[in-house]
Amino acid sequence: MDFLTVMENKLDEGRMITFEEAVELAKGKIEDEKLFLLADKLCKKNMGRRVDLCSIINAKSGGCSENCKFCAQSGHYDTGVKIYPLLDVDDVLKAAKENEKEGVHRFSLVTSGKSVSDEEFEKILGIYSVLRKETNLKLCASLGSLSYERAVRLKEAGVSMYHHNIETCREYYPKICDTHTYDDRINTVKNAAKAGLEICCGGIIGMGESMEQRIKMAFEIRELGVKSVPINVLNPIKGTPFENVRSLSPDEILRTIALFRLIMPYAHIRYAGGRMCLGEHQSKGFKAGVSAMLVGNYLTTVGNKISDDLEMIQRMGLEI
Repeated sequence: MDFLTVMENKLDEGRMITFEEAVELAKGKIEDEKLFLLADKLCKKNMGRRVDLCSIINAKSGGCSENCKFCAQSGHYDTGVKIYPLLDVDDVLKAAKENEKEGVHRFSLVTSGKSVSDEEFEKILGIYSVLRKETNLKLCASLGSLSYERAVRLKEAGVSMYHHNIETCREYYPKICDTHTYDDRINTVKNAAKAGLEICCGGIIGMGESMEQRIKMAFEIRELGVKSVPINVLNPIKGTPFENVRSLSPDEILRTIALFRLIMPYAHIRYAGGRMCLGEHQSKGFKAGVSAMLVGNYLTTVGNKISDDLEMIQRMGLEI
């Protein structure tokens, strides 16, 4: 019995693959199409055919104190990104209703900075209270570092999921940021989970890390019990230290997605920022383990039209 069949049988029985097995799968000895087929089969079995759709609004932009080397919003780099304070409730509500009308299931405020001030946090709680009353959207938040006390208050205001990426694996993290630590990020995830919030936690691929380090990130995320895993592909931003990093090929992106699905068979593997790098191959992600998608525009870059993404999903025989 070949190795891929052994892995297929193991996953079909509901058992989890090990780090060593994932590394073996990543070595390229298995044809991509066979790997994608296994990931797709596992995805449809565990996640069904409905694609979970989320959208975000850049609720506070630029001027971040942190020096993440990939980020257009870091105040350490000259990227030309727009800088503005926290948006008013009317602007956020308008965007939320527009997204809901398009068919989006989840909506999140995302703010730049390590965290928000007490004054900003109170205003954000008020915005979420309005969104809860005026829409039927599932509400998510991405406000940087978060204490347990703030997490509890977000849940009380109607937020059901907190987003906070670990960005990469522990061993590679010092190469992307040194103004806060990997453990700072883990602590935020644990605080949100302790408060009863669902967790959305993923990372960015294509920052110079190896495939084995991506696999380490996936296992670190799995250990946290995460149920929504956004996979971002680095979009090199002029002015950042990563502006000249070579873009990943579509095959490598899709192979990474498939491996994440096999490592985390019961989580949403979510298309996120940078999937435009796949170009005409974007639809292939839905045959390689993707079960969820961030739609609309991203924080500082433009995405597909939501209607185009919905058409792609339906063309793949999936549900919204």
